Amino acid sequence: MDQFHALLTASYGRHYLAQRLLEDEHGNSALGKELIQVSTPAKQHIGAVGDRMLLEPTSPDQARIIRIEPRENLLYRSDAFKSKLIASNVDQILLVLATQPAFSPDLLGRAVIAAEANQIDLQILLNKCDLKDHLEHARKIIAPYARMGYPVTEVSAKFDPMSIETLRPTLCGKVSVFVGQSGMGKSSLLNAWVPNAAAITQEYSVRLDTGKHTTTACRYFELPQSWGRANSGKLGALIDSPGFQEFGLAHMSVSELEHAFREFQQYLGKCRFHNCAHLSEPDCVIRDAVDRNEIAPERLALFRQLRSDSKTADTQIQGISQAKERWSALAIKPSKR
Repeated sequence: MDQFHALLTASYGRHYLAQRLLEDEHGNSALGKELIQVSTPAKQHIGAVGDRMLLEPTSPDQARIIRIEPRENLLYRSDAFKSKLIASNVDQILLVLATQPAFSPDLLGRAVIAAEANQIDLQILLNKCDLKDHLEHARKIIAPYARMGYPVTEVSAKFDPMSIETLRPTLCGKVSVFVGQSGMGKSSLLNAWVPNAAAITQEYSVRLDTGKHTTTACRYFELPQSWGRANSGKLGALIDSPGFQEFGLAHMSVSELEHAFREFQQYLGKCRFHNCAHLSEPDCVIRDAVDRNEIAPERLALFRQLRSDSKTADTQIQGISQAKERWSALAIKPSKR
């Protein structure tokens, strides 16, 4: 059967849906309407929403992965034991925060580090700005990121439609991925920008498994045709990721972490010790910059926490590997008869 190219547009664990990649009369890429169930080798979790794949049909509405095309980037989170793919081939992250319920400053900081490490643009959307009692507190937490140049837009998805309409030029022609905790209002933003999102979500959910995975699936939504295409010819899309409370970065080395802190970069390599941990070592230029208010103290605290997480993950991985080796050496092989 003929192989074809497709885009992975929904995932739940090892359950994937894809749509054919087509070209319109102008040579622009487009998605076919048919949803195709995709199987993976040995039921491995190897795909991310946004992946371009070569598939081979196994039935009229099913196919298997032949290969995943090289990715421009891959956004994921991890701890010492596992990683969770979020999305691939994205142009920007839309980090959705809200005035109520309170958002996690730690998740904010980690999402920014993930964006820097993957060289993905990041937009901070502060939603529910109609709740004035909590607005100033939220602004105070976000302020260090605004000073570093990360764009911050205050919106009210439910009560001020114009506040989100002004973001259209930022979204048009780009693949954007929603990141944030549950309750921040990602669904309200999605439904405002993609009017048929609810219907698509239901169709995805039924095909993934009769709807029970609706809230935990990651899904790809093309932006409306009425928005038009960017100069590149791209329509643009939104990837809706499930809400999560933690953003593990255990896969990042200490060097990668340092370089992912935008405000650290001009100081790196200038401490007295080349392996300075920026804790209590003498002549640490990072700590001096904090004392001069050139680096926010909470950012240095975040680096120290991430550095500790990275070291702990390395120790745990080494311990697991050593334990496996010991068990392998102790294994009793069955005797031949």
